[in-house]
Amino acid sequence: MEELKDKAPWRKKAAGLMAFRYLSPAELEAITGMASFLRYGPDELVVGEGGLESYFYGILEGTVTVSVRDAADADGAKDVYMCTLGPGDAFGEAGLFMNVRRTASVRTAEEATLIRLHRSDVSAFIRDQSAGGNKLLLVVIFGLLRKLRAANQELAYERKSDLDQADVDALLEDMLGS
Repeated sequence: MEELKDKAPWRKKAAGLMAFRYLSPAELEAITGMASFLRYGPDELVVGEGGLESYFYGILEGTVTVSVRDAADADGAKDVYMCTLGPGDAFGEAGLFMNVRRTASVRTAEEATLIRLHRSDVSAFIRDQSAGGNKLLLVVIFGLLRKLRAANQELAYERKSDLDQADVDALLEDMLGS
C-alpha cells in the first residue's frame, strides 16, 4: 500500500462516490483534504475480519472482494466470498458510528485506489460543515439501510429453503410408507 501525496487528481473521482455525490465543491474540498488516498497492489489486504479500526473507505479505481471466515469448515477456517465492489462503492461505514470489529475482510482484486477517512475526520467535517455533514450522514445511512435490506432478503430466502420439522416428518412418512 502506498499513500498518494498529491490529492488533486483524485478529488474529481471522489465526487463520484455516493457518500460525496451531494456535497458542494467547497464541502468536497474540505472532506477530501482530511482524507488519505491509498494505492494498493493486486491481492493486498485492505481490512482484516476481526480488526478494530474506525475508517471509512471509498473505491476510486479498481475492485475489491469482500469475504468472511467460515470456521465451520472441518479442515480449518476458509474464506467465503461475499461480493465484489468497484468504483463508487464504499465499505467500513459502521466504523464511522461504532467502535466494532470488522465483520469481513476486504482484499484488492487488482490494483486499486481508495479514499480513507477516519471517524475523527468525519466528526470534524460534520462540526465544521454542518450542511455537508448532514448530507454525508444521510447518504451513508441510506447506504447502510440498503445493505441491511439486501441482507434481510437473503436471510429470508435462505430461511424459506430450510427444512422445518413438518417437512422432515412428511419426507420420512413418504419414505417409510407409514
